[in-house]
Amino acid sequence: MSGEDATAPSNPVSAEARHGRSHRLSFEHRLLLYLMLMAAPGSLVTLFLIWEGDFGTDTRWTVTIVLCGVWLLAPFVLRDRLVFPLQTLSNLMSAYREGDYSIRVRRSRHRDVLGHIFDDVNSLGDQLSGQRVRALDATNLLRKVMEEIDVAVFTFDQDQHLALVNRAGAELLAQPPERLLGREASDLGLAEFLNGVAVRTVEWAFPGRMGRWGLRRTGFRERGLPHRMIVLADLSQQLREEERKAWRRLLRVLGHELNNSLAPIKSMASTLERMLGSGMPLPELREDMEKGLGVIAARAQALNRFMVAYSKLARLPEPSKKAVLVRELIHRVVSLEQRARVLVEEGPAVTMDADADQLEQLLINLIRNAVDAVGDTDGQVGVSWSSDGFSIEVRIEDDGPGLPDTANLFVPFFTTKPGGTGIGLALSRQIAEAHGGTLTLENRTGRKGCVARLRLPM
Repeated sequence: MSGEDATAPSNPVSAEARHGRSHRLSFEHRLLLYLMLMAAPGSLVTLFLIWEGDFGTDTRWTVTIVLCGVWLLAPFVLRDRLVFPLQTLSNLMSAYREGDYSIRVRRSRHRDVLGHIFDDVNSLGDQLSGQRVRALDATNLLRKVMEEIDVAVFTFDQDQHLALVNRAGAELLAQPPERLLGREASDLGLAEFLNGVAVRTVEWAFPGRMGRWGLRRTGFRERGLPHRMIVLADLSQQLREEERKAWRRLLRVLGHELNNSLAPIKSMASTLERMLGSGMPLPELREDMEKGLGVIAARAQALNRFMVAYSKLARLPEPSKKAVLVRELIHRVVSLEQRARVLVEEGPAVTMDADADQLEQLLINLIRNAVDAVGDTDGQVGVSWSSDGFSIEVRIEDDGPGLPDTANLFVPFFTTKPGGTGIGLALSRQIAEAHGGTLTLENRTGRKGCVARLRLPM
């Protein structure tokens, strides 16, 4: 193959077509040609009549010159009258495309089609200008919020290159933003966060800080291309504060319970010591000593029950989930309650993955509380369940007096029942949350009694 053949066009037909298009007349020239062709027949007929008619030579030449002048000049004038508005609109559209919305077309004095077009174009410019101002304000607000929030925000493109980072994120990586943008996630130590569970808690040491972090990852599209955003919130300080609050509550409860038991024990021990030192005969002291020792034993047993209840609450194991038939579970729990009749309203036949033993303990606590609420009255206790395809809701309702205090229901060791431990509801909520669900208690609206709602994912 020669060099001349190698440089020849591979598609001669398309090359010729491109060559023809490059020599095609423009819109202005075609318009001028059409106008001249439209005026040509009338002009030729007029010239024929003038030269064939009974007119003088001066008249013939005058009319011929005027007619030819009009025939040549009129199309140019008409062309300019048509092309100029279109050129104005083209320039205006070009300015809009470049983002300049300050240019406007002068309003036409004639309320014709062209005037309406100019008015619509001006209105379009006003709308685009307003939208641009609002978009700039929204962008500035978003940028300000991104800079002021304490959570670290990172945005990566489809190639895992950092596209955006806020001030908190730059401080976390201990580098200025201009040195971070464009770098890969693996270079920044963030590649692991782009995979795995989208919402989770991680312990991680960054160049700027270490601690426990709440991770959220989401996807979005920018200019049609996929992006992923990572949000990291520092949970260490919040967890430490919650831990301090939990310790304070725990110490307050422990101190209260220990004082309730140790104070009477100390008092009775002192009384018995004085009695023994008084020199009274032993038979006369026997009855008082038995009563004092009985008080000491009762308070020691109460303190032991409290410690057993605390251990049960503090050492709840992780649920061992298996397939559980909701209907069988509810009927089995209801059959265990013998003090009162519990009505069961049948629901759908659904199955969920759960720890049957823990859910059984949860439902036993709720049904027992409902039966305690109705007491010796003629009130009823009902159990029902429903499903929306994503979750299951179990309801336990009673006709008792209702809840006098709903704020402290789930506070450990808080109880309104004589002899109660105050851990039943706290333990029940802990079981529900360990299954990814929720447990709420509230008074029924329009009716006496309360309803417990247990909602669990299927």
